[in-house]
Amino acid sequence: MATAADPTLDSDIDTDTPEPKPKYWETPMGKKVVAGGAAALALAIVAAIWLWQSEPEYRVLFSNYTDRDGGAITASLDQMGVKYKFSDGGNAILVPAEQVPSIRLKLAAQGLPRAGNVGFELLENQKLGTSQFVEQVNYQRSLEGELANSIQALAAVGSARVHLALPKPSVFVRDVQKPTASVLLNLQPGRTLDQAQVNAIVHLVASSVAELPASNVTVVDQNGNLLSDSANKAGKQLDPNQLKYVEALQQNIVKQVQSIIAPLVGQNNVRAEATAEVDFAQVDTAAEMYKPNSPPEPQAIRSQQTSESSGPGSTNPSGVPGALSNQPPGTATAPLDANGQPAAAPATATGPTRKDATTNYEVDKTVRYEQKPMGGIKRLTVGVVVNYRRSVDPATGKVTIKPLSAAEVAQINELVKQAMGYSQARGDTLNVTNAPFDGVDKPEDVAPDWWKDPANLPMAKDVAKWLFIALVLAFLYYRILRPILKPVMKTFDKAVEMPPEPEPEEPEPEPEPDLEAEAEAARQAEEEKQVIIYKSNLDMAKSLASNDPRIVANVIKEWLGAEQ
Repeated sequence: MATAADPTLDSDIDTDTPEPKPKYWETPMGKKVVAGGAAALALAIVAAIWLWQSEPEYRVLFSNYTDRDGGAITASLDQMGVKYKFSDGGNAILVPAEQVPSIRLKLAAQGLPRAGNVGFELLENQKLGTSQFVEQVNYQRSLEGELANSIQALAAVGSARVHLALPKPSVFVRDVQKPTASVLLNLQPGRTLDQAQVNAIVHLVASSVAELPASNVTVVDQNGNLLSDSANKAGKQLDPNQLKYVEALQQNIVKQVQSIIAPLVGQNNVRAEATAEVDFAQVDTAAEMYKPNSPPEPQAIRSQQTSESSGPGSTNPSGVPGALSNQPPGTATAPLDANGQPAAAPATATGPTRKDATTNYEVDKTVRYEQKPMGGIKRLTVGVVVNYRRSVDPATGKVTIKPLSAAEVAQINELVKQAMGYSQARGDTLNVTNAPFDGVDKPEDVAPDWWKDPANLPMAKDVAKWLFIALVLAFLYYRILRPILKPVMKTFDKAVEMPPEPEPEEPEPEPEPDLEAEAEAARQAEEEKQVIIYKSNLDMAKSLASNDPRIVANVIKEWLGAEQ
């Protein structure tokens, strides 16, 4: 009976619908292709992010070059296969930072850039038979190039050109002319030269050329500004150091005034300004003064001389005026006495006596030599403004202000005079004013929140960039790489966790076979197999009856028909 039911049962089971054909990406080969593509895409994205983040840093190779040198440099870089780019202004060539030293050495070996000034090396290739004029021109070019190279050593100077005008020597003094020099400076972007640096360049050029005075050196920058002004060198204008001295003096006076008044009225309740007139002229004075020495002033006799003289008498002139009275005297003869001997001279009358007296007195004079140093203060003008006194009601917190008293203002005035070094003889002026300050009692501005502060914007951009990169990498890892690597990692873990193979043991001697036990074991195994087959058929029949009762009904009908 079971034999008749089996064909019907098998025929009914074989009538199931076939399963649909899987798609390509669901097949094992398709899964491998999809996994490989996803891995390649993930690696490409990671590489792109790395290249975008690790872009090489570019630095300046050469700047302020000529068009000819720029073309030669870029052509050489193309031959060497070096990547380069230009700055925003186009006045500099940028290359990767780690290649700057090696590229400069390679370009220097090729003689690039060629815009450098030629110095005394120009005289090394003198040809035989060169004229004296050519030698003089080459010497002048060499001297100009050496001066330009020396000036370019300054940090603020990018490039320089020097022009010398050397007159021919003359044997006539009236025809002798002094040399002149002109210096053109191309300054670095954003750099300037102060007057001290300009004077240094002027004296450098003047000291390098024979008989060149500093007043004949002209310095001009690339914008056409005259840096070496003759008025400054002649002392007609203030020197920058003098201006700094005046400014420092005024600031020192203001600091002293505020420091002595602030403890009385508060740090933010006093303002002061000072103006100082400083005399930078150096004056040497020599004075010689005389005082009157006539009575009743005391007198000092320096020297005194007295002389007395007396002479013979003389008669008054007599006779008729005219030519006859003016005849010369006759020949003098000595008178003789009766014996022929010279007679004694007759007695003559004695003349008047003359006395002279000379007295010299000392002259009272004062000689004074005075030398005034430069930088003396001629006049000071100071203005001080003091805020009204501020008081806060502790109960209500209301702020009230009131002016200072006259005694307090007078006290502040005296303190300021002491602090500034007030001198009435010098003509100093001081004005102390008590007035309310505008905005002092207003509430202070509250600092903005950190996310509203514009100073934190660059940092926020950097944080956002790195956060985006971290999110992309996390997505690629958890959504693509991790699912692909998970089976591989499981296999690897199983291989790692697999216990080592046991060492082979020596075989134990086999016991003698027990035939009865083997037969009993075979019988039990056959029974267990029949039970398993029965349970399997029973389960299949139950499943078939629950799924399709009509088949069971047909089987029962077959069984009933066979029994009849």
